[in-house]
Amino acid sequence: MTKTRVGFIGVGGIAQRHLGVLESLPDVELVGFADPDFNRAVDASSRYGARAYGDHDALLADLTLDAVYICIPPFAHGAVERAVIARRLPFFVEKPISLEIGIAEQLAAEIAAAELITAVGYHWRYLDTVDETRRILSERPAQLLSGYWLDQTPPPEWWWHADKSGGQMVEQATHIFDLARYLVGDVTSVYGLAGHTARSDFPGLDVPTVSTASLKFASGAIANFSSTCLLRWGHRVGLHLFGDGIAVELTDHDIMVDVGAGRPVRHAEGDPVWREDRDFIDAVRGGTNRIRCSYSEALKTHRIALAITESVRTGQPVSLQAAE
Repeated sequence: MTKTRVGFIGVGGIAQRHLGVLESLPDVELVGFADPDFNRAVDASSRYGARAYGDHDALLADLTLDAVYICIPPFAHGAVERAVIARRLPFFVEKPISLEIGIAEQLAAEIAAAELITAVGYHWRYLDTVDETRRILSERPAQLLSGYWLDQTPPPEWWWHADKSGGQMVEQATHIFDLARYLVGDVTSVYGLAGHTARSDFPGLDVPTVSTASLKFASGAIANFSSTCLLRWGHRVGLHLFGDGIAVELTDHDIMVDVGAGRPVRHAEGDPVWREDRDFIDAVRGGTNRIRCSYSEALKTHRIALAITESVRTGQPVSLQAAE
């Protein structure tokens, strides 16, 4: 069997999640790792018998690759993707895809021109519970949505700063926006509010500590999303949907469907990250392209998150209709 040669740019926490999947796939060979923290690249390369690099340019120049995984912080996007596109390599990139809409739109245009296979890490789309919800909503469409990312503050200090992470709506709640889009359709307008509380145990943290956003969908559905990083635990992360005679509550590990006869809960089956990685590798290898979120699709979700931050800044609603 010819194996798909994969290189990693960025070897932090989310990269480890993908590596745990890819090392189990018999048709994948992990051949190179690049990270500004060279020790992380060395650790990964030692584990997989690969090569280590201190930057992406060195990796791309030195290795023959079939695909690249880009697992870098939000502020680092742009140059990495351009270098990969220049070599016409398919790539998987973790969300959020940038902090500036102009960069993301330019990259999307370059990807389209090069006709590259891409995937973005909105893995909630691969939950079997989400497939079930899509079937339910095909008969009873959602008219009201409530989304939540009520959680603790992540430890990486870059996350604490708006110019590095974009804030919680951009870096975390984007999963819930994407899920809402996947289930209900395109968003036409957003309005956001945010507040900030200084915290002595997180010195220098300048992202909003509480945020809300109201969204309107092309279907006529309306939604409200709330996020906070003030907690010391994960309280609630999920999406609730309401239609004619039905309520559905989704998390990344279970589903509850209420039709007025109790609140039965079913746990999700299978690993959505395994599914998204398998689909990406299959497409790269020339199989059927079953990728559920390409770069151009992710860009539609990213516009929502950045529009919310713009609305917070200006105090005005933001229309997305012209951008779609």
